[in-house]
Amino acid sequence: MSYREVYDRWLADPEGWWLDAARTIDWDRAPTCALSDTATGGHEWFADGLVNTCWNAVDRHVEAGHGARNAIIYDSPVTDTVAHITYADLRDRVARLAGALSARGIGIGDRVVIYMPMVPEALIAMLACARIGAIHSVVFGGFAAHELAVRIDDAQPRCILAGSCGIEPSRIVPYKPLLDAALAQSDHQPDFCVVLQRPQQPADLHPDRDVDWDAFQRDATPAPCQPVPGNHPAYILYTSGTTGRPKGVVRPTGGHLVALDWTMANIYDMQAGEVFWAASDVGWVVGHSYICYAPLIHGCTTVVFEGKPVGTPDAGTFWRVMARHGVSAFFTAPTALRAVKREDPAGALAREHDLSSLRAVYLAGERADPDTVEWAERTLGVPVIDHWWQTETGYPIAATPRGLEPLPIKTGSPSVAMPGYDITILDEAGTPCPPGTLGAIALRLPLPPGTLPTLWNADERFHRAYLSRFPGYYETGDAGMLDEDGYLYVMARTDDVINVAGHRLSTGAMEEVLAAHPDVAECAVIGVSDPLKGQVPVGLLCLNTGCARPVEDIIADCIALVRDRIGPVAAFKRAMVVQRLPKTRSGKILRATMVRIADGETVTAPATIDDPAILEEIAAALCGPANPQS
Repeated sequence: MSYREVYDRWLADPEGWWLDAARTIDWDRAPTCALSDTATGGHEWFADGLVNTCWNAVDRHVEAGHGARNAIIYDSPVTDTVAHITYADLRDRVARLAGALSARGIGIGDRVVIYMPMVPEALIAMLACARIGAIHSVVFGGFAAHELAVRIDDAQPRCILAGSCGIEPSRIVPYKPLLDAALAQSDHQPDFCVVLQRPQQPADLHPDRDVDWDAFQRDATPAPCQPVPGNHPAYILYTSGTTGRPKGVVRPTGGHLVALDWTMANIYDMQAGEVFWAASDVGWVVGHSYICYAPLIHGCTTVVFEGKPVGTPDAGTFWRVMARHGVSAFFTAPTALRAVKREDPAGALAREHDLSSLRAVYLAGERADPDTVEWAERTLGVPVIDHWWQTETGYPIAATPRGLEPLPIKTGSPSVAMPGYDITILDEAGTPCPPGTLGAIALRLPLPPGTLPTLWNADERFHRAYLSRFPGYYETGDAGMLDEDGYLYVMARTDDVINVAGHRLSTGAMEEVLAAHPDVAECAVIGVSDPLKGQVPVGLLCLNTGCARPVEDIIADCIALVRDRIGPVAAFKRAMVVQRLPKTRSGKILRATMVRIADGETVTAPATIDDPAILEEIAAALCGPANPQS
């Protein structure tokens, strides 16, 4: 069936459509109803079904005779390690850890915080929780102690599973001292902590609380899979960049299974036994959905990569891993490709590897500028496909469904709405906008299976944050437009749409122009306060490695480009060259933080920032010469 036929079928009969989709999942008790109402006025999916995530991700593949198939490939250039874990091995390791947790009283509904680096044990920990019905909450490894503490206080785990350290290209990050400091700060205390001792930096264990990972499960009896209702929370994932009490996104079990399996076949065009690689971290939503759960649910092999796009050892790392393991589909953030492009603008390193297994590259996490997309297509010779989703949704909202129909790609667009999502562009009054008009991107309720039904212990906050502004819709917080063909263009976060002398302008559109300059590797445009125009745009430019042109010439070029392609209305007259941009550890540019710096506000480094020292560099640039151009 074509995309249009599938989407129209969902529109006509969402209940029947989702019940059909649910048939790819092994249920202990199949649901008779897809959508139902909750007592608080919300919605839930497959609530009368009984199911287990670990069974669907691991055991059923072994039972079907695929136990010898690789489930996980661990590739760690920072430790010079490559390891393969079969589905049979994975089942045994998960069942043993689950049994050890059960023996200590962990069961259905108990929370377990996971604070680990990118190692297979992180996935084993997640799956072990799912096996016994415990609710895991993965916290990005290396989060500062305070940020870990507030998540512990919110989730109130009975147990914490942690690694002794993480490994970066140039340093070792000790996790256990951070965990100890977090527990010293938090009001809630777990019953016990289990620590994976890495040889690069073993940790001191607290005698009354901590236990060694291997010793903990050495004599454990393997635990069976425990069925849970379809609406049972699989996990809590705290959104990045929060201040104060974090927002814990709740992921329901049944809808999570159904939706992720559908995406693997129909969006990513993957078959069981093929290798899927999402270059992210298990601490983020991409890692949850497309490192751990979706590939395994679908019977694929997933790559767990402990390294960086550049520096482990060079900008050819991505291509080496793809070639070594026969990767069929690759998923990363645009910022990762920009980092590679900056070091190797000619794409020479890709030509050193056999990439014949690769069919497509998928981008998400931030806006994909057309220049980077086109560079990657030239370099790799495969479609490079932008798609768009959020931590809250857990899987793509808009995409090109290559497993159904490889729709025409419009560079700059993540393509069209996937079944389950009815995308609408609303103006400030909540009225739908005509095609081509910039507005707030909203999703008509109810949201589909697998998306958040609420926030952990914060239902009122959930309604206030997502549902109150536009009744009947979920507010995404992103701004964009739809064209005449129904293609979505995500231009900026709502807060990044700036008002220049009464004109609403997208900083994303200006960034697209700047990124097209041949000397610009990466850029950001922010709106700063102006007494005359309200706001004016300022561009921050990172140049390609080895660029020898005078900075003043490049800046003049960029200002002229924006004037030519956006128009004088943009009032783009100021740009500067910086060595790097402040980003979260997941690669998102911290535009709002730079705005506060530019406006002279006191800025505290966000908890998710990759390197706080960058803020001093940005402050020096923004407070320096203005580089005015007329």
